[in-house]
Amino acid sequence: MSNKYVLVLNCGSSSLKFAVIDAISGEDLLSGLSECFGLEDACIKWKTRVGQQESKHQESLGAFSAHTEAMAYIVDTILAAHPTLKQQILAVGHRVVHGGEQFSGSVIINDEVLQGIEACATLAPLHNPAHIIGILAAKVAFPQLAQIAVFDTAFHQTMPQKAFIYALPYQLYREHSIRRFGMHGTSHRYICQTAAKTLGIAVEDLNLISAHLGNGASVTAIKAGISVDTSMGMTPLEGVVMGTRCGDLDPSIIFYLVQNLGYSLKEVEDMMNKQSGLLGISELTNDCRGIEEGHANGHKGASLALDIFCYRLAKYIASYTVPLGRIDALVFTGGIGENSALIRQKVIELLSIFNFKLDRQRNLAARFGQQGQITADTGPVAMVIPTNEEWVIAQDALKLID
Repeated sequence: MSNKYVLVLNCGSSSLKFAVIDAISGEDLLSGLSECFGLEDACIKWKTRVGQQESKHQESLGAFSAHTEAMAYIVDTILAAHPTLKQQILAVGHRVVHGGEQFSGSVIINDEVLQGIEACATLAPLHNPAHIIGILAAKVAFPQLAQIAVFDTAFHQTMPQKAFIYALPYQLYREHSIRRFGMHGTSHRYICQTAAKTLGIAVEDLNLISAHLGNGASVTAIKAGISVDTSMGMTPLEGVVMGTRCGDLDPSIIFYLVQNLGYSLKEVEDMMNKQSGLLGISELTNDCRGIEEGHANGHKGASLALDIFCYRLAKYIASYTVPLGRIDALVFTGGIGENSALIRQKVIELLSIFNFKLDRQRNLAARFGQQGQITADTGPVAMVIPTNEEWVIAQDALKLID
């Protein structure tokens, strides 16, 4: 069989992304999103592709529908309309945010693995419980197929202790696994593999800084093809400024908010995860496109948010020259990294000490899924590579069942 199809699922607390991917070519033949779970306007949107022809659809799932109803609709309605494709699906691949220290690679899901994912739920309380719901729903829908878990944290399990241990009493790590785990590992792994091919460098010889920039954002130092440091921490809250997350800050701010300003811990947690970052600084939006528009129109909050975002990002990138020593390339990916020529320009300009020389025409051309170098041919390489986490998940699933 020339085509090797895998159904890839990404279950969030109130949404479910799905795609049927050819694990060989990376082509997605069918993809969609079901969202607004638990609300009256729960719905499902999807598109199918045959050759160059693409068709889009949207339907209501019914009030207060959730993962089980969405999975049933995917199987009984969407895939039922494509019986040949449905019959050719070989496995179901699941994105799982947190695998803790237990999972350093992708695995076929059994009862023990499910228990492990559940045990990591305290480290990702918004994500892992939703993944379990999605896995159980998929097992009912596809009882004959292997279910594969691909962990966001797995790629970072190669970090040395000096990179992942916090300067807290060591007992907290030994007894409670309080440490840096990092996220976006599946994306950073894809960037590493693709950059190696593009640059003509063997993966095991590649030194790379990967900047995954979306509403969530992280930077990873990749040395000799493996992760040696990353900006997100025990949770996705640490690191660079994000859409609604604050990133790094003085931990004493938490004490001050609670003890002096009367905030509860829950209020502080919500503030730092959902009301901070670009949204909090700008008092306008968490969407980078809105920030850039506000900046262009003279909105001071948007301009400040943009400056802080780029400054903090550039500082992280610069700091990763310490573990790497040599940089073969800096790669921008994720929704912002792939599409914002302005942010890439500002970050590259802040990194002038490393002799990056932006090519403005190349930078402007690298948008809407276009891959390419954005710096001049002389000096260090910076480039844009659109990420494809679904393809990595499909490839891992195929390897495990072959």
